[in-house]
Amino acid sequence: AAAPPPGRHLFSEPAEVEALRGNLLAWYDRCKRDLPWRALAATEPDADRRGYAVWVSEIMLQQTQVATVIDYYNRWMQKWPTLQALAQASLEEVNELWAGLGYYSRGKRLQEAARKVVSELAGRMPRTAEDLQKLLPGVGRYTGGAIASISYGQATGVVDGNVIRVLCRLRCIGADSSSPAVIDHLWDMVNVLVDRSRPGDFNQALMELGATVCVPKAPLCGECPVKQHCQAWRRQLFGKRPAVPDVEDCGVGDCPLCPPATEPWDSSLGVTNFPRRAAKKPPRAMRTATCVLERRGCRGAPEYLIVQRPSSGLLAGLWEFPSLPLAQDLQEEKEGEELADHLQAWMGQPVAAKDLQLIGEVIHIFSHIHQTYVVYSLHLDGDVTLDPALSPSRWVTEEEFSASAVSTAMKKV
Repeated sequence: AAAPPPGRHLFSEPAEVEALRGNLLAWYDRCKRDLPWRALAATEPDADRRGYAVWVSEIMLQQTQVATVIDYYNRWMQKWPTLQALAQASLEEVNELWAGLGYYSRGKRLQEAARKVVSELAGRMPRTAEDLQKLLPGVGRYTGGAIASISYGQATGVVDGNVIRVLCRLRCIGADSSSPAVIDHLWDMVNVLVDRSRPGDFNQALMELGATVCVPKAPLCGECPVKQHCQAWRRQLFGKRPAVPDVEDCGVGDCPLCPPATEPWDSSLGVTNFPRRAAKKPPRAMRTATCVLERRGCRGAPEYLIVQRPSSGLLAGLWEFPSLPLAQDLQEEKEGEELADHLQAWMGQPVAAKDLQLIGEVIHIFSHIHQTYVVYSLHLDGDVTLDPALSPSRWVTEEEFSASAVSTAMKKV
């Protein structure tokens, strides 16, 4: 892609950069949220423990809201306060604590990386964004930059969804914000902007601004500490740019960062004209037949059969009720028959479709899948012998089920 011209898309004036840094950090010192990982990062004297505390928070916060993460984070750090403690845990324990947080491969990679730090790196966390990304599975460009700047003071920027939104508004970047050209430009921009003496605080301030003020809809522009640096805010105040380009305009028609000519400024949207993304693909629809097999346990309480999913793929290693993905073109009246045949082959004893009680449907939305579980129930009078070669399985009480590594979808079921 062509390099963007100087002007509106860049921070080229040192005085403006210094002013933006100062305003943003002063606001952060006044207004930052009290979050447990921030408290640990600020008070933990041991560099490796500090890096670990930030690392756990950054992995949990990927694709997950802060309010959801806080409780998981506190329980995690109480159970495994150090890398060494996490390295000794089992994957089953990790999955049990992670259950309900989503994107389960994150917890698995976090534990794998902890074991690598202990076994191959003498228990010492890498100190730079480059080494963190190179040496630790599950640590990408953003996570490496966050850990290195917050924990070790490396003057490197970070780009996440909040930062993308803030920077695209600050500099009227209207091209597809998920495109490589825009992402590369944003990384260059944050590495210019990041405060050299307080890089971790600056990065957190930029993300905090996007999370609490420069939000996707109805941003609080009146409360923004850097609004005087914001091109989108100025444009909202003063209307369209003049017909004759000024010094801040690109002055070219093929700028790779400007909005495409087919999507001009919409005055009704104001600053929320930015950022712009390519249209998302709709999630694919899937139907799965799920059977809650129930028996009376030795103490009289009902028990339920759960089986473990494969060690890779969606919801890897988690436990679920026996389930069968259904063909999209399968008629609904045939779904019970398919499930009965599956259970019969798996259990080694006759199962008739008429014995399955249809309970209803549960819908669960994954990031890329619109999943419908067709839920059946089957009461068993006697015991059943299962083939352990097919998949691990066990009988659990309702209380044991809730404490197992099961997904939110299965809890709905």
